Amino acid sequence: MLAPEDGSADLIRALNNRLVALSFHIREYYWIDMKKLNEIYRYKTEEYSYDAVNKFNIYPDQISPWLVEWMPNKGGYLIGNLQPAHMDFRFFSLGNLWSIISSLATMDQSHAILDLVEAKWGDLVADMPLKICYPALEGQEWQIITGSDPKNTPWSYHNAGSWPTLLWQLTVACIKMDRPQIAAKAVEIAERRIARDKWPEYYDTKKARFIGKQACLFQTWSIAGYLVAKLLLSDPNAAKILITEEDSELVNAFSCMISANPRRKRGRKSSTQTFIV
Repeated sequence: MLAPEDGSADLIRALNNRLVALSFHIREYYWIDMKKLNEIYRYKTEEYSYDAVNKFNIYPDQISPWLVEWMPNKGGYLIGNLQPAHMDFRFFSLGNLWSIISSLATMDQSHAILDLVEAKWGDLVADMPLKICYPALEGQEWQIITGSDPKNTPWSYHNAGSWPTLLWQLTVACIKMDRPQIAAKAVEIAERRIARDKWPEYYDTKKARFIGKQACLFQTWSIAGYLVAKLLLSDPNAAKILITEEDSELVNAFSCMISANPRRKRGRKSSTQTFIV
């Protein structure tokens, strides 16, 4: 932690500037919902100017076929990765939950992430919460990215397996957004079998019906995930120590940057204020 003293003032100012730029970059360019998906679908390519809408030269044909059918009308999330000419559209639970808890996501985005969890409950929770990512890498994509890793076969382990330890993080996110009923429903599902299954590390298959083929049993983090979730639901105030509220300076800076973004105001006079993004 840096104290706001004369010697650290410049460093704190530089850190805040970088934080504003990083937060804007994640919130604006990593966010996907039905509106943004339709926008990408209509992208023009090979744009080279400050006013370019398609800043990363994403080709509409790169939209994953599964996403077109999967994206709900209400809800959204932060995608897995973004680089020139490529977007990883997978949903990663851990990153999205912590974006809510840490206020990296805006309030609207945070609610939208939980809306998506509710809308896609059968995919992300199913018989045991919670999918670590969705969907699984399969076929040639699995062979190339994982090197045909036998532990990370489709719908297993880190390749879209279901991890009970994520329960407590889901609970903190839900408590922050005043939607604890979502977490309570997930805890109720876990209670039906997790103790009987001897507290496994993870579950396999699309619906998390099987104990993971290489899952260790009596895992501390699986037990802790359930217990912490239960305790937080019984005493929501205890979650405050884990939650970061949104910074007002960041909100103001983000609003200014959004209003100056050519993607949102094409054809209008550009802002005279300059931001490094």
